[in-house]
Amino acid sequence: MSHYEAPIREPLILGNKSYHDITEDIAKPIEGKANKNWYIAFYISLAAMLWGFGCIFYTVGTGIGVWGLNKNIGWAWDITNFVWWVGIGHAGTLISAVLLLFRQKWRMAINRSAEAMTIFAVFQAGLFPIIHMGRPWNGYWVLPTPNQFGSLWVNFNSPLLWDVFAISTYLSVSLVFWWTGLLPDFAMIRDRAVKPF
Repeated sequence: MSHYEAPIREPLILGNKSYHDITEDIAKPIEGKANKNWYIAFYISLAAMLWGFGCIFYTVGTGIGVWGLNKNIGWAWDITNFVWWVGIGHAGTLISAVLLLFRQKWRMAINRSAEAMTIFAVFQAGLFPIIHMGRPWNGYWVLPTPNQFGSLWVNFNSPLLWDVFAISTYLSVSLVFWWTGLLPDFAMIRDRAVKPF
C-alpha cells in the first residue's frame, strides 16, 4: 500500500501499516480478555452503584429530610444534583453544536458520544425531581391526568412541574439529535446487510 508523506513532518504511523493493521492495533485492548485491573474497577463500580441504590431506598423510606431539606433550606442534595446533571447534559449538547457549527468532517463519532452523554445525563437529572417529591410512586401527579372525578390539574406554580416539562422537552430534543446522527449508520447497516434468501 502506497501512502503520501508530508514534506514538513515525519509520518504519524511508522512500520508501513495498512488500515487493517491499524484497526487491529486499536481494537486489540477492547476485544481481548479483561485483565485483573478491569475486574477490580468493575467491582468497585458495582459496590458504588449498590451503595447508591441503598441510599435512594433509604431516602424514599425515611424522607428527604435526610438530605438536609427543611423549611429553612430549599436547596438540598437533590436540587444540586439536578442542576449538576443538567449541566453535564448541556456540555454534551455544546460539544456536538460546536462541531456542527465549525463543519468538522470528523465529528460524527464524537457527536454521537456527546449526544448519548446528554441523554444519559438527562435521565439522571430526571431522577432527582422524582425523588424530591418524597413519594415517587405518586409521580403520575406531575402531569394532567383525566380520571373519574374530572380532570386533575397540576399546580403550575410548582417548580417541580416545570422541571418535568424542562426534562421531557430536553430529552425529546436530545433523542431527535442523537437519532438523526445515527441515520447514516443505519443506512450503512442496511446497505451492507446480507439478505438471507
